Amino acid sequence: MSLSHTTEANQLGQGFAGLSPERVLDALAARGLAVDGRLLALNSYENRVYQVGIEDGAPIIAKFYRAHRWSDAAILEEHAFLQELFEAEVPSVPALTVDGQTLLHDGDLRFALFRRQGGRAPELFDPEVLRWLGRFMGRIHMIGARQPFAARERISIAALGEASGRFLLEHDFLPPALRPAWRAAWEQALEAVHAAFARAGDYPEIRLHGDCHLGNVLWTDSGPHFVDFDDARNGPAIQDLWMLLSGDRAEMTQQLCDILEGYEDFAEFDPSQLHLIEALRCLRLIHYSAWLARRWTDPAFPPAFPWFGTERYWQEKIIELREQIALLSEAPLRV
Repeated sequence: MSLSHTTEANQLGQGFAGLSPERVLDALAARGLAVDGRLLALNSYENRVYQVGIEDGAPIIAKFYRAHRWSDAAILEEHAFLQELFEAEVPSVPALTVDGQTLLHDGDLRFALFRRQGGRAPELFDPEVLRWLGRFMGRIHMIGARQPFAARERISIAALGEASGRFLLEHDFLPPALRPAWRAAWEQALEAVHAAFARAGDYPEIRLHGDCHLGNVLWTDSGPHFVDFDDARNGPAIQDLWMLLSGDRAEMTQQLCDILEGYEDFAEFDPSQLHLIEALRCLRLIHYSAWLARRWTDPAFPPAFPWFGTERYWQEKIIELREQIALLSEAPLRV
């Protein structure tokens, strides 16, 4: 694997070099917050996220954004969407306003503050939990359909599949012996993904959470809270639903039925989007490898993902892509 320092990789990887615990605390203190010196780094690689202790108050969350990933306008769209959801009483955590602003600056760093939201992982094999999740996702999409994002990216084959694969090939992240096999699987997978999107036909692009995996859903006694809208973008509604599915085909079918039972209380679901489930899963698989590659110059990544770039890793990715090609030839889930 080449670790060549490309301009893109450097920009995206080295943006946190000057972010020390002292600077985090000083940045918040400069905004009038009575920090008490307690600082806990939370599990986040794309950005840097901290729980910060406040004198005589509940801790708050400080999220420092990765440089060059989103424009200020795109980050403000995320904040506006969260506020819109909050005002509609959809459980979400909006950015706090400080001196009339939600996007704050400390030199070259940009950050936002959020109240801390506790919770636990939802029980996805409980039909009532799935219906509850579906109802809240339906409400998010009902609001998301009001208007699209203007400054944020959209879910697309070009961005997630084609550009990601080219980045891996052009920057020599693949072992030479496995490069032809991976490239062939990637090209065949993209052909199958294009065919799946063609079968799905036209669909409305709405504002989405974008990365609705289990780690971004916190369950409390009052129900789910959706957190981390950092990947929010325009796309098909099914993008926010398929990552809640797991198990074999029968299990995923039943889970999806339960989710949609709640979802359709608030938003209409077009079953033609079921053609996109395995296509979106395939795009995520390709994009994830490229995400790791693009971040490899970030010092946090090599120790956290030591298996990335090994021959075994790429052998497994080739197998996964071939499995996705097979799944894309099958009929979609039926609900």
